[in-house]
Amino acid sequence: MSLASYIGCNIEIPINDDEYSDEFLYIGGCFAGEFELLNVKEYQFTTPYVYEVSSHWGIEISKYMNPRTCAESKKKLIELCEIMDSYLEKGDFFELYSCWLGEEDEKRNGEITLQINNFDIDQIEIPEKTLVRFEK
Repeated sequence: MSLASYIGCNIEIPINDDEYSDEFLYIGGCFAGEFELLNVKEYQFTTPYVYEVSSHWGIEISKYMNPRTCAESKKKLIELCEIMDSYLEKGDFFELYSCWLGEEDEKRNGEITLQINNFDIDQIEIPEKTLVRFEK
């Protein structure tokens, strides 16, 4: 199984449609298909536009993770926030959700809200099945 990460937002954003990209993180397909995108939109997000965040493994930050994988997730999250900050206007937000592929319609384990440019990456925990709302 694969850990997939998704974002939901109120605006259309450009995607990388090369699912075999070597980029560290990009917005576009990797693991998920249309079915997974529809389920995560219906069951997790409040926004009209949903995208997979592709990094060849999802974003999860937890004390129970392998330290190297956790550090990579922190780096991915910072990069994602930088990308999304360039698209969002003041007062807007995006949502992030990570889960095992096929579990998009299952009950989430938690929710948190963070300011897109004002959080300490070393003080947050984002385990799988947690909806994170990033506000600008």
